[in-house]
Amino acid sequence: MNKLSAQFLDIGYSDTLAGGNSFLHRLDPRAKLIATLAFIVTVVSFDKYAVSGLIPFCVFPITLIALGGLPAGYLLKKVLLVSPFAILVAVFNPLIDRQVLVRFGSLAISGGWVSFISIFLRFVLTVTAALVLIALTGFNQVCLAMAKFGMPRPFVVQLLFFFRYLFVLSEEAQRMLRARQLRSFDRRAMQWGTFVSLAGHLLVRTLDRAERIYLAMCSRGFDGRIRILRRMKIGLPETVFVLGWVLVFVFMRFYNVPSHLGALITGRLS
Repeated sequence: MNKLSAQFLDIGYSDTLAGGNSFLHRLDPRAKLIATLAFIVTVVSFDKYAVSGLIPFCVFPITLIALGGLPAGYLLKKVLLVSPFAILVAVFNPLIDRQVLVRFGSLAISGGWVSFISIFLRFVLTVTAALVLIALTGFNQVCLAMAKFGMPRPFVVQLLFFFRYLFVLSEEAQRMLRARQLRSFDRRAMQWGTFVSLAGHLLVRTLDRAERIYLAMCSRGFDGRIRILRRMKIGLPETVFVLGWVLVFVFMRFYNVPSHLGALITGRLS
């Protein structure tokens, strides 16, 4: 199986990670969701030329990864897999904004390149935080937390189905790719016509199997509600977790730590 399919077919590993036993795993999903949303809102609120102010925000995902015992390499691969989308969004900035903002000796850096770096950095931070949230909580419990906060139930159920049917799509893709490889003895690259045909058949097979799964769920009493056996409770650990991180985010948002630290070091050296 090719590398792309291998990266796509392990999407269920995040649910396996959510079964950990660290104190972060045991926190109420709503507390982790609030902290992550506060982190994302704070990160995206920066100016388009902000770079140094975003660097301290790396402490949030790094701390959660370390304390939760999550595999950093796995999360990094997932971020890199979707990073071309961020590059596509910001790739034209250097061509549009050519005003010089920063100089390092004879090297001049335009505002387009600064905004490109800023967009990419914000993308990496927010996507990493979302992946860490799912790895610490599980997608089912994240959806349940959203429902507890008053999100429309049809939206939450559709989001849950979207995630679950990704597994159906990946399984059908795995079967079709394996069948093609068994019939391609010369191991030639897939032709465009073959790819289009496989994609069409994959869509039809996935829709057919998804319908069978939904009918099986309905026959077992599914009524559109998400039910999790784990009891949800906001206590002192959750309150400290949310308030602590929110205060850290507010401090880093309005106090540029790298800039002030650089000024302090420069003042001492002079």
